[in-house]
Formats: sequence, C-alpha cells, structure tokens
Amino acid sequence: MNLLLDTHVFLWAVDNNPNLSTNAREAIIEGSNIVYVSAATAWEISIKRAIGKLRIPESDYLEELRLHRFTPLSITTEHALAVEKLPLFHKDPFDRMLIAQAQMEKLTLVTRDQRLTEYDVRVIET
Repeated sequence: MNLLLDTHVFLWAVDNNPNLSTNAREAIIEGSNIVYVSAATAWEISIKRAIGKLRIPESDYLEELRLHRFTPLSITTEHALAVEKLPLFHKDPFDRMLIAQAQMEKLTLVTRDQRLTEYDVRVIET
C-alpha cells in the first residue's frame, strides 16, 4: 500500500507523537509501504510557521524526510488542475491538493480530518 501523509500526520510521525493511532503508525513503519509526503505539506508548514500559526522547533524538512525514509511527492500541473474538479466538501487548499494527489496517484491518505473521508479516496484515520 502506498500512503500519503496529511501535514499533521507528518509532524506527528517525525515527533513520535502519541496522537498518531497505532493503525496509522503501523502502516507508516511497515517496510513494504511507500510513504509519500507532498510538497503541499512543506508549503503549509512554511506558511503557518511564518504567520505564527504553527509553533514547532526549527528542523530540516528534507533531512526529516530522509531520516524517516519518506518519499517527497511534487505537485504537478495535473494535480493542480484536478483540484478544480473536486466537490467543495473541504475548502482548505492544502487538503484539497492532498486529495487530488491521493486520487491521481492512487495513494491512501493518512489523516485525522473527517471531512477528507467524504472524498473518493482511501483513508487511514489517525
């Protein structure tokens, strides 16, 4: 199974946060699963840090990806265009990008956000 981590799940995974469910943690560490982290996650973290909405220790994002053996997922033009076709169950642009990427790349989204389960995408809830 190939996974795509929602931003909060990425932060919880690198911090070993107990908010991450056992089911999600096991899926992330399962060696046969490829775990993707979207460029949208880096973008969201950067914006939220800059405006003071996210207070987390400064770390090297790319180093965290490498240490945890996560695979970066770029945002393509096709991903961006697919967002327009999504129903407006959720208006957050970062989450809408993750949904589009999960659908197009056939990834299972790991999230706690219940609104994302309304989309046609496989989800592991945290």
